[in-house]
Amino acid sequence: MDEYLIVGTAGHIDHGKTALVKALTGVDTDRLKEEKERGISIELGFAPLILPGGRRLGLVDVPGHERFIKHMLAGVGGIDLALLVIAADEGVMPQTREHLYILDLLQVKQGIIVLTKIDLVDEEWLELVEEEARQLVQGTVLDGAPIVKVSALTGEGIPELLRAIAAIAAITPSRQPSGKVRLPIDRVFSISGFGTVVTGTLWSGTIRPGEEIEILPQGLRNKVRGLQVHGETVKEAKAGQRVAVNLVGVEVQDIKRGNVLVEPGFFTPTQRLDASLRLLKDVPSLANRTPVHFYLGTSEVLGRVILLDKDELKGGDSGLVQILLEGPVVAARGDRFVIRSFSPLVTIGGGLVLAAHPPRHRRFQAEVITALQTRLTGNAREIVAGVIKESKGVLTENEVARKAELLLEEVRDHLQDLAAAGEIILFKEEGLYYALAAGCYRGWVAKVTSSLEDYHRKFPLRRGLPKEELRTRFFPRLDIKPFQGFLKQGASEGYWRLEGNDVFLPEFEVKLSPELARAYQNLIDTFRRGWWQPPTWAEAIARLNINERDAEELLHYASRQGTLVRLSEDLYLHSEALEAAKEQIRRLAANGPVTLGEVRDALGSSRKYVLPLLEYLDQIKFTKRIGDKRVVIGLV
Repeated sequence: MDEYLIVGTAGHIDHGKTALVKALTGVDTDRLKEEKERGISIELGFAPLILPGGRRLGLVDVPGHERFIKHMLAGVGGIDLALLVIAADEGVMPQTREHLYILDLLQVKQGIIVLTKIDLVDEEWLELVEEEARQLVQGTVLDGAPIVKVSALTGEGIPELLRAIAAIAAITPSRQPSGKVRLPIDRVFSISGFGTVVTGTLWSGTIRPGEEIEILPQGLRNKVRGLQVHGETVKEAKAGQRVAVNLVGVEVQDIKRGNVLVEPGFFTPTQRLDASLRLLKDVPSLANRTPVHFYLGTSEVLGRVILLDKDELKGGDSGLVQILLEGPVVAARGDRFVIRSFSPLVTIGGGLVLAAHPPRHRRFQAEVITALQTRLTGNAREIVAGVIKESKGVLTENEVARKAELLLEEVRDHLQDLAAAGEIILFKEEGLYYALAAGCYRGWVAKVTSSLEDYHRKFPLRRGLPKEELRTRFFPRLDIKPFQGFLKQGASEGYWRLEGNDVFLPEFEVKLSPELARAYQNLIDTFRRGWWQPPTWAEAIARLNINERDAEELLHYASRQGTLVRLSEDLYLHSEALEAAKEQIRRLAANGPVTLGEVRDALGSSRKYVLPLLEYLDQIKFTKRIGDKRVVIGLV
């Protein structure tokens, strides 16, 4: 069976972790010269673990010395099942406790307590150590975990331990190979003839040779040359496996532990995280802006903790925080992390990432705290709804997925569900789905309808408010596509009507008052009488004896009705005169191209009127200028 689970050791220095791994796997994971000489593990060790029945798991051996806790953290972040190792001759020691705290903070919920070196103690002493171990794990993720007693030297208990691992592995869910590729890098080295190799536990996704990958935070794009799982070349590696990835076109010095190999286009580095933080019980307290060492995956970064819902976080308590980091990390909602004090280096807490790319928050903001509580305790549907509500605007389905840190396919289902429940408005524009919180939508509808009411009062002769004017005045940050979608949605619900570029209330109709109706008729008659030598607009309104605003409204009305046609800044032509001029020019041009003078004479007009007329006809593609003559192309 494929290995989709990782087993990891934890425990104090010299409690027999590496010897236990060798007894279980036959592999000595102390590979460094210094490790051999000193008899302790400094770096992470890895070995394949074959269970009764043939199932293969990956086994990570972590160092136990307090000086190498950061190496331990680099390995333990990817494990699914922990072996908490306690030497029977020494019992619980400082790093036993710290490693257990780390397992608890990272919520490694499956585990076994392994009492080693039982060949060095008598039965009575062993019972005391067993009781001490049970008391140690009370209230932690390993509370109630089985205890197995072994001797790596004699082999006693090793078969029982293998069976216990197999039993727990059988009920432990494998990681999902269908997600986006993410592999925190714990080792980088070069192999002659092959080039750069990186190793790590594949947290999610599936990798295949030839695929493009990216190294973050540097943003290095590479291709996978080859893959190995515990020394065996494979055609693909899946989530939950220990993987060695041979990369094309990248040097060893360009990559380091803490970098992350990812599928391009999904993960981006961040230096700010929203999180739920739990402080260990024996930590006195944590003040706002306390500097810490932050550990996530294989990365270690300095940062500060901003308390969002408390003045001070006391030992054993949890709180909502924003962590400001001095360097970039690759994180996602749901990741577990550990923090250690700035000095001395001691584990003090850890927690859960709630948002990997949040904005900067002010402390004690009720809206922010409510949104983070939803991310902490809510399901995916509630998180999607919260993201849309928090945005206070329109989001594409891709933006919702990115902010909620969920796969797009999952988000689409929740969007449809939320829309059906009336919690959001979901509309489509040019192939893209847009989401808007129902409350926000109602507010926007109220704003638009109020604006239209004002517009109709001020401009009763105009059909409606131009769309772009509405957008720039009230929604300047909203792109045109979602704005169009919003307007169509409102029109479909009967809040307003759309006609061309105008938006107007459903019940609105353009009506001329008796006074303006008389002025309008006089205006049209004036331009009809002027025919091909009309008055300027200023001359026309001077004859009507009306105020400037009414005159402007009549002009809008006449233009929209198509009765007057604008030739230039101050020159308009009656539509009937325009059609008659086009017919005259068409007949004139039947014998060949015509000059301005010929058109002037045919119309009995002057250059003052004929030049703007011909330029207008060129513009609408009725005529085409060739030198100083024109031909009729008659497209309109």
